[in-house]
Amino acid sequence: MFVYNLKLNKNSLFKIIIGTLSIICISLMITALYKIFSTANDSNQDKCLPQKGIALIDDKNYTNILKMVYEDIETYIGQEISFTGYVYRVSDIKENEFILARDMIISDSPKQTVVVGFLATCSNSQIYENGAWVNVTGSIQKGYYLEEIPILKISEIKRTSRPENADVPAPDDYYIPTSVIY
Repeated sequence: MFVYNLKLNKNSLFKIIIGTLSIICISLMITALYKIFSTANDSNQDKCLPQKGIALIDDKNYTNILKMVYEDIETYIGQEISFTGYVYRVSDIKENEFILARDMIISDSPKQTVVVGFLATCSNSQIYENGAWVNVTGSIQKGYYLEEIPILKISEIKRTSRPENADVPAPDDYYIPTSVIY
């Protein structure tokens, strides 16, 4: 049987602990700096952002974004968005305008919906009949219809088929607005 006698005084034990912690902290700091500077120019970093700065709106976030933009138009002026809706016209809008609409569910039993959407403007809007489903890309502008509202100035429009989830849910209280729609 071997017996080892290891004698450590408080000073040497303290120096060993501090030295070990210092080496760990320096290693972590070097690793963090390496990661920050090596991914600064990495093109994979932009995969979570929409291409060309265009926000893609889907049926899950549609009413939240619609509410957010209506409540704070100034913040979103110039923001490019793309989404699908149907052409809905009311009698008192201009000839080159229509509402890019979706039906928002307000009650499940019995199912009740209301029409919600952006007032949209484009030069060839007359070729799209009421109820036609379209996919649009455009920028949010400030306009006037009974009061100051956001208007979608369409830069690209194309026919599409009715989506599986044509109805959209009402806005929820959990959506956190930001200064850019993404």
